[in-house]
Amino acid sequence: MTLRTESLDELLQRAPSSPDAAAQDALWGDARRLLAGSGLPFERHLEVYRAVFSGRREEDGPPVAWMPDERTVADANLTELRKHVGLDDYAAVHAWSVSDRPAYWDVALHRIGLTGSRRPDVVLDESRGVEDPAWFPGAKWNAASMAFRIEDKDRTAIVAGEEGQKGLRRVTYGELMALADRFSHGLRARGLVAGDAVALYMPMTVECVALYLGVVQAGMAVVSIADSFAPAEVATRLRLGDAKLLVTVDGYRRGGRYVKLAPKAREAAGDVPVLVIGRAEPSPRDTLWEDFLGPERPFDPVDVDPDHTSNILFSSGTTGEPKAIPWTHLTPLKAAADAHYHQDVHPDDVVAWPTNIGWMMGPWLIYASLANRAAMALYHGAPTGDGFLRFCREAGVTVLGLVPSLVRAWRQQGTAAPDDLPRIRVFSSTGEASNAEDYLYLMSLAGYRAPVIEYCGGTEVGGGHLTGTVVQPASPATFTTPALGIDFVVLDEAGRPVPPGGHGELFLVPPSVGLSQRLLNRDHHAEYYADCPKGPRGVTLRRHGDQVQVLHKGFYTAQGRADDTMNLGGIKVASVELERTMDAHPAVRETAAVAVPERGGGADRLIVFAVLEKGPDAGSPAPADLKAELQHRIRDRLNPLFRIHDVVVRDNLPRTASNKVMRRVLRKEYEEAEGH
Repeated sequence: MTLRTESLDELLQRAPSSPDAAAQDALWGDARRLLAGSGLPFERHLEVYRAVFSGRREEDGPPVAWMPDERTVADANLTELRKHVGLDDYAAVHAWSVSDRPAYWDVALHRIGLTGSRRPDVVLDESRGVEDPAWFPGAKWNAASMAFRIEDKDRTAIVAGEEGQKGLRRVTYGELMALADRFSHGLRARGLVAGDAVALYMPMTVECVALYLGVVQAGMAVVSIADSFAPAEVATRLRLGDAKLLVTVDGYRRGGRYVKLAPKAREAAGDVPVLVIGRAEPSPRDTLWEDFLGPERPFDPVDVDPDHTSNILFSSGTTGEPKAIPWTHLTPLKAAADAHYHQDVHPDDVVAWPTNIGWMMGPWLIYASLANRAAMALYHGAPTGDGFLRFCREAGVTVLGLVPSLVRAWRQQGTAAPDDLPRIRVFSSTGEASNAEDYLYLMSLAGYRAPVIEYCGGTEVGGGHLTGTVVQPASPATFTTPALGIDFVVLDEAGRPVPPGGHGELFLVPPSVGLSQRLLNRDHHAEYYADCPKGPRGVTLRRHGDQVQVLHKGFYTAQGRADDTMNLGGIKVASVELERTMDAHPAVRETAAVAVPERGGGADRLIVFAVLEKGPDAGSPAPADLKAELQHRIRDRLNPLFRIHDVVVRDNLPRTASNKVMRRVLRKEYEEAEGH
């Protein structure tokens, strides 16, 4: 270790006296090779990183922490695509993918292998306009078939581990298919037909994946509900999805305790039948897992139109009730293609991403891994502890996705150390804005061999719109490209394109495979297109709500939401949902829920501004007690994963002339008080 430290000190003496970007990048390349395997604590890594990039000029772009080597570029799925279309570099490939979108999506369709009983008449019909295009009209297929197109049914499909238990469970593609077939037969035997909806309210397990695919291949729709939701929120989603069956588990272990789920499911279900997996005390209305499954024989997937609903997911809007967003039998192509080209998933990869079937990354992970013939790694338990990292090592995880709050927890708790994930070749991140120092730490866990592919998108996109690649340099907590097949513009408040160094709101340029074209409980045009500015040359733009900073040299950083929603622990939630729950507290007159990133950038923290009924000095709860009581309400009535960072008591809330709360003013006030 002493020799390594001395070598680093000598290396830093070569730091250029002027801020030369190429020299800085080259010097960091030498430094990271010395740091990898050195056994030095991350604080030393960070010290070296800061010293190397001291004085970096804004116009040179952010510090490059990872550069693709020749082998990575040669083996990348993107390189195969580039050669297939006869282009010279990645920039040309992306430009082609948006200038000739039908050609790109036709290539992606054949590359992923989504086939069916009838071929499409054309790739794209825009006769109804870019808001409501017809992709692959005339085709008949089933998206679940993408997950089972592998010829070797003995290949591993899922590697599963469980908190507090030793050993791994390995499930082959053939075994997964057999379980999905039995569930499809069971649904049929109970009288459910194509077009019906089945709700899943359970953690991401082997059985959950099989059930999901079993519903989809039967031509039915999955209603995705996160297992962290309280009964009232479950009931809302059952109603919006018109579910005919609710499938749950008796419970699951997380963070050292056993969480009972079946009682919550029964409370929420109303007249909807409940199917329980695992040991439980059945109620007279329950159906047990062993009694539900059908015969052990193949099930013929039901081929449907590409725009047939396969999944109903939910995303918070600004009106309180979640938006019910249908995924079709086309949306999974977007998820699988993104993973293929941006996360660079190959058949020999093992892909892990702590997530839930209730959030888009759950279904995304199913298609991203299985449609690319890779293995999926599922861990049942809290990913913040060393048990999850041990699972990643034992399962041989090569592609690891995360949310930034998880990385921050590892760093703060000292859970992981540099070089703790020796087999990872690609990290990916979504759900929240990330922090550059945290993500340099993440890169150190793989000895700087792996880039972090930032991935920003949403349920309404079916994947990402802003991301990265393994053939481009990576800087921690930054993006490098729009996703293939989609484009965007970043506009300031006056509707003008934002130059490098500026901030603005990101607007999508439709059409694209994956973009939603209807909502079950909202006016789709009003939600995404009404009052949008026009883009360059008058093109139609689609609102998405992300704030972005445009950096130099083709990089971007995410800066949270432009609307009144926030990401808490990777879950998007509307301010009004939180406020409605907290305003019911007897001591509270009104609240404002505001997302404020930590200093230096990163994940949203929930700051609550509260106006009390009797004023701050008239017998109301102390701030600490009020915080605990409001947290209790959020936990029981919304989601225990939504954590209050701070409560600020005020005499009143700032409002516009039309009486709307000015959350932007409150956010700025809090940031200034913190010294941002």
